[in-house]
Amino acid sequence: MLLTRATPVPHATAAPEGRQDPLPSAEAVARRAPARRDPFLDNAKYLAIVLVAVGHAWEPLREGNRPVTAVYMLVYAFHMPVFAMISGSLSRGFEATPRQLGRLLTGLVVPYVLFETAYTYFTRWTSEDPDRAVTLLDPLYLTWYLAALFIWRLTTPVWKTLRRPLPVALTIAAAATLSPAIGNDLDLQRVAQFLPYFVLGLCLRPEHLRLLHRRGTRRLAVPLFAGALCFAYWAVPRMDYAWFFHNDSATALAAPAWAGPIMTLATFGCSVVLAAGFLAWVPRRSTWFTALGAGTLYAYLLHGFIAQAAEHWGWYTLPWLHHPAGEVTVTLLAAATMTALCAPAVQRPLRALPAWPARWAFRR
Repeated sequence: MLLTRATPVPHATAAPEGRQDPLPSAEAVARRAPARRDPFLDNAKYLAIVLVAVGHAWEPLREGNRPVTAVYMLVYAFHMPVFAMISGSLSRGFEATPRQLGRLLTGLVVPYVLFETAYTYFTRWTSEDPDRAVTLLDPLYLTWYLAALFIWRLTTPVWKTLRRPLPVALTIAAAATLSPAIGNDLDLQRVAQFLPYFVLGLCLRPEHLRLLHRRGTRRLAVPLFAGALCFAYWAVPRMDYAWFFHNDSATALAAPAWAGPIMTLATFGCSVVLAAGFLAWVPRRSTWFTALGAGTLYAYLLHGFIAQAAEHWGWYTLPWLHHPAGEVTVTLLAAATMTALCAPAVQRPLRALPAWPARWAFRR
């Protein structure tokens, strides 16, 4: 680095005799050192967000199509649990300091307000509900995850103080399936039912992830997903895959109330095993898409406009899209679109959106 005239040149000075400055602790050094992004987590976020976009692109193709519905069920069994687990893993250092709370407000609350408003006006145009009111209490379409992540992260210090946080989170999720009275306010039904995956991410340690990187684990993931796909194909006419959406109580899914806690444990076990199989195949090193994993939040929010516009403009009415070649084309287009939305050139101006309200709303 070049020194200017105004830059003082440091001189070595000896410590006073009999006194020695203490060396900084490892924790102090870690706090001062800039956080280094983990390529494994960024790779996992990118691959998972591509699956989110592909799953939404498959939705209009499901009716009367058992193979597409089976793959759709398989993907929905683990892609959002993966995101919740990664969010929990990245929240281990959250201690509700003023700086962290400020970043939480600018990183989640401000985008929630902006995109909830934008989705409302966009939905007025694409749907038959031109009079839908703008409300921040009823998350619309994809914004539910911002509300959920805000609540989960705020409660992180509580989960970190509990001796057995995962059983407590599973109990809350099971209780939610017994409570049809939980309304749409902040999508609390989903917040509660996806909570165990976030808490599981908080509990994970690097040594747990290292188990997934073993060659034997990666080999087991192949028959795991093959068997899961066969089971999903068998289950399509026999099971309501809405259980994996985690946004309704048991009675709302036309099931007896006692089935709610059982399905909570069953879907949790299924999702965690599939998530482990998925993460086992995620590359640990930097790849061409590692940098794209840093831009998944806004890509997630943006692709919803494209998905809604595609249905509004009748793109899915083309007959050839409902054949294997069309389904493959839809899959590739969805993956390419999400990849483009994750690009730094797209993300850079979007990350500046929360800056202007933060200047006057929050203390520096």
